[in-house]
This record gives sequence, C-alpha cells and structure tokens, in this order.
Amino acid sequence: MTSTANESPFSPAIATQADQNGAGSGAALAAANINPQSGLATDYLNHFNEAIMLLEMIPDMPDCVEDFLNWRPLTYREHFMASNFKAREQAIQAYENANPDIRAKFDKLTATMTSILTAVASAMKEVRQHETRAALATQAVGWIKPMVMRAGGIINGQGGETDVDYIMNH
Repeated sequence: MTSTANESPFSPAIATQADQNGAGSGAALAAANINPQSGLATDYLNHFNEAIMLLEMIPDMPDCVEDFLNWRPLTYREHFMASNFKAREQAIQAYENANPDIRAKFDKLTATMTSILTAVASAMKEVRQHETRAALATQAVGWIKPMVMRAGGIINGQGGETDVDYIMNH
C-alpha cells in the first residue's frame, strides 16, 4: 500500500496490528462499536456526557448538585469494567493495543476533562450559593462539551479535529 499526501494518520495497519495482538478483526471491532482504525469506543464518552447532563440540570434544579458531586471519574478501563457493554473485554484490549500516538492524544484529552470536572466538583463543595454553583456548572459545560466532541473525533479517526475545526481550518 502506498502512502498519499491525503492519507489519514489512521491506517488499516492499525486494524491489522489489532488482529495480530488478538484484539479482533476490524469487522469484529466495528460490530462491537469499537472503531477499528483508532481502537477506541465512543461508549467511554457516555461517562463524560453523564457529568455534562448533571451540570446542565444544576441551574434549574439546585438539588442536582449532589448527583454531580457523586459522579466519580473513571479511566477507560475502569469504565468498561464497570459497564454492561457487551464487548467490554474487547474494548479494553483494543484500547491497550491502539496506536500509541492516538491513545496518548485521547488520554491527554480525557485527563483534561477529568481534571476540569473534579476541580469544578471541589469548587462546588466549597460554595453554598446556588448562583455560584450554577455559574460553575454553566462554565464547565462550556469547556467540556467541545472536548467531548474532540474526543469523539479522535475515536472516529478525525484526529480530534471536529467538523467545525475542519471547516474553519480549510
């Protein structure tokens, strides 16, 4: 296979590498909702979407603060081990066998999201005024939502560049 200037940084070689490492064929990964090119599953983003949903409810329903404060960060592996995802072992193995550059970019982004969410939770524990908590929640959603979109881009082979980023940059 020859390389072209327009070739994605994600190549079929990744799926082949996954096959050799026992993560499953590209077709099996795709059937399990795991991107065969990146080796990642969007199901992990549900963990962050749950936090976003709780944060979005705080301005209108102050009691949701407690639900958000009970949210706990999970690593990719922890998320799948605790989930009912039918191919969770396959998802973990594909993640562990993913291209190190893709995985590093993804891990850095999810670590940043986790840091923001835990910092917001700490700040919410310190303040008692609903208006302050609502402002913290609104600001956090503004930071996290675009990051979840970027993480989805990494998972889906866009290298973290969202459609909006692509349009603005090209």
